[in-house]
Amino acid sequence: MAVRQETTRYVESFDQLDTHAAANGQAWLRPIRRAAIARFSELGFPTTKDEDWRFTSVAPIAQTAFARPVDDQAKPAPHELEPFVFSGLDCHRLVFVNGRYSPRLSSLGEPPGVKVGSLARAITAERGLLERHLGQYAGFHEDAFCALNTAFLEDGAFVYLPRGTVLEVPIHLLYVSTETAEPIITHPRNLVVAEEDCQATVVEDYVSLGDGVAFSNAVTELVVGPNGVLSHYLIERESVQAFNVSTLRIQQGRSSSVASHSVLLGGALVRNNVHPVMAGEGCDCLINGLYMATGRQHMDNYMKVEHASAHCGSRQFYHGILDGQSRAVFHGRIIVHKDAQKTDAKQTNRNLLLSEDAQIDTKPQLEIYADDVKCTHGATIGQINPEAIFYLRSRGMAKEAARALLLFAFAEECLQRMKIEPIRKYLEGLVAKWLPQGMLLEDSR
Repeated sequence: MAVRQETTRYVESFDQLDTHAAANGQAWLRPIRRAAIARFSELGFPTTKDEDWRFTSVAPIAQTAFARPVDDQAKPAPHELEPFVFSGLDCHRLVFVNGRYSPRLSSLGEPPGVKVGSLARAITAERGLLERHLGQYAGFHEDAFCALNTAFLEDGAFVYLPRGTVLEVPIHLLYVSTETAEPIITHPRNLVVAEEDCQATVVEDYVSLGDGVAFSNAVTELVVGPNGVLSHYLIERESVQAFNVSTLRIQQGRSSSVASHSVLLGGALVRNNVHPVMAGEGCDCLINGLYMATGRQHMDNYMKVEHASAHCGSRQFYHGILDGQSRAVFHGRIIVHKDAQKTDAKQTNRNLLLSEDAQIDTKPQLEIYADDVKCTHGATIGQINPEAIFYLRSRGMAKEAARALLLFAFAEECLQRMKIEPIRKYLEGLVAKWLPQGMLLEDSR
């Protein structure tokens, strides 16, 4: 069945949502939602004939009959979420179960003036703020998954930081998928607005309880005002039957600094889109990621970095480790607009293949329309250095332990760029468990 024909069920489901939303104070969103579903119907799901999806087939998503979750599905107990908590770190935690906010499992402490809560509530309670920002950055006209998310947006996180806010602890957005009788689809929508001179950290975390088939189609809009400093972490460690498509759209004001970190470990098919736009002069942006796949996992990283103003700098560092029959994609695209003079941009993608059947497609790309810039890009694909293994074995280390140590060091290059120590230590533990002899390596750390 052709992928582009798999839109009818979503249109029918949208009609039910549209009627329900109009009766719940969300009528102001109807034009946006209707435009989005119309555009999704026109686009259909992307195919490998689309350049930006050339190496990734979404047929497994398009051909699965996903259902929207219902309210009476089982809710996890608080102790079931303990493995997903960062040890030694207090957080403003928002927990979403099958896409819906759970006050019972969340723990919030709002400093004066700061708004942290459910987007579903904010749609009516904070309409003025949302109308200025929601849907204004993550464009759905050329992106079918973003269009689908916009059409079905109901819940997610809303964070507003007024001018001069400095949050001492991170905001942890924990999205939990539970095992259900039939495949479910959720459309998390997050809006984070940080005004001038703000500092904060947001962690977006996707996990599974059980092995059910679930599809998370998430969009996050991150707006950072002048002189703002914001870090965003994406952690994806869902079950190997899960699908995850996430889009991070960043809008940067003058002299702002943003760091985007991603760690992809789970899922059957994962697509990670990161799209920062440096709209003001003097911006700085770091895009840092690690993806580790095994079995038949497929992980696709698509970076689109736009330099729209002068005197901005960007750095991209993505590392991949692939085992089994897994496949990964890195498509890094830097666009330097004609007014973005004095741009300094660098892009690096490095990959290790642990088996003959693993495969990586990497495509670094530059589009430069200014004449006074400094831009570089590069990619490498290789295997573990046998001389390094020989050296460690000569010092008394077993072969598999030596191999795991070298892989951990490769991954650690990305993890070390993550400045919050409890989060970094937690992720180091996840990486160590993934590696061969992982538990032994973790015990020795």
